[in-house]
Amino acid sequence: MDELISRITSVANISPDMAQKAVGIILGFLEKEAPAQVTGLINSIPGAADAVTASQADAGNGGGGLMGSLMGMVGGGGGVMGLAGQLSGAGLGMGQMQSVGKELFSFAREKVGDEAVGKIASAVPGLGQFI
Repeated sequence: MDELISRITSVANISPDMAQKAVGIILGFLEKEAPAQVTGLINSIPGAADAVTASQADAGNGGGGLMGSLMGMVGGGGGVMGLAGQLSGAGLGMGQMQSVGKELFSFAREKVGDEAVGKIASAVPGLGQFI
């Protein structure tokens, strides 16, 4: 996980804590949307399951921020738009979200291969355009 966080902080110009939080949010989203496809990825990254657990605990304590709350109120709390709302609520701008996503999926390809990442993208509507 340290290597992934280091890469994300460099590419997205965010703090290690913010990178850890973003990874947890994204992996938690993927675990919810495509559990069968993402289990191998989470298991291949030491500390990933802990990041997911921490992000879910934070969301349960109001950690979704204003944007996450607004997305839920207007019915946009699901799917890729819901993910964007969660990341925005965590303090990421759109450019940072894109950088984090691209780096996370680049790292994922190194860990589990193109085929597994393709299955994740196929299982989550709208995700393929961001990978």
